[in-house]
Amino acid sequence: MEKESIKRIVKESYKKIAESGENGCGCACGCTGQDKEQISASLGYSDAEINMVPEANLGLGCGNPIALGEIKEGMSVLDLGSGGGIDCFLAAKKVGPKGKVIGVDMTEKMIQLAQRNAKKYGFENVEFRLGDIEELPVENNSVDVVISNCVINLAPDKSKVFREAHRVLKNGGHFFVSDIVLLKELSEWQREDKELIAGCVGGAIMRDEYLKLVIGAGFDVKVIGEDIAISKRQYNGMPLESLRIAAQKQS
Repeated sequence: MEKESIKRIVKESYKKIAESGENGCGCACGCTGQDKEQISASLGYSDAEINMVPEANLGLGCGNPIALGEIKEGMSVLDLGSGGGIDCFLAAKKVGPKGKVIGVDMTEKMIQLAQRNAKKYGFENVEFRLGDIEELPVENNSVDVVISNCVINLAPDKSKVFREAHRVLKNGGHFFVSDIVLLKELSEWQREDKELIAGCVGGAIMRDEYLKLVIGAGFDVKVIGEDIAISKRQYNGMPLESLRIAAQKQS
């Protein structure tokens, strides 16, 4: 499928999620009866984190990237595919008023939702920008930490995403990612299935290929965890896992 067709499918799907507030990733493959709070709790979010900005929790993640590494007061943080803003708000609490968080999302409705949430809950150190994670609207060497939660699998050109993350990070900066990767190749019809594409599966790549691309972009990579059980919890037993990595831009 053409790259632009994939992006149109993703944008339309996440526009509907932003408008309705319904679950996203995982449910396109067949919902398992879990609500958004249950999904987030199973991914490592505490009750306090889930309830801090409840409107921002859309049940879209496959992990908790904030928990993968240290985010300190005064840091600048960039979230790739920020959705309703939950990870941005959690990061904002850690960096404090002297720090800054930028969320980038290519779906205008998601940006609008996140901006409403930021205004409602008084997050003055968070900014949301409309943009493609393959071409980030962020300056070179400008952020301390990049995070992403179950989004890079949706991008047609993942190597470009990793290169962009490397470009915007300061030397020695960190990249914390939770993402869906495959443990077995999909069939051709699965690759073309619109629901699987929007549901974080159809565009996913094999685990080892994913790691190779991150390393190839110039990162030192450490695998923090691999959640194979998510396959049954959210994806009806499909051959995949949630890969959690901490990467660092080489100085």
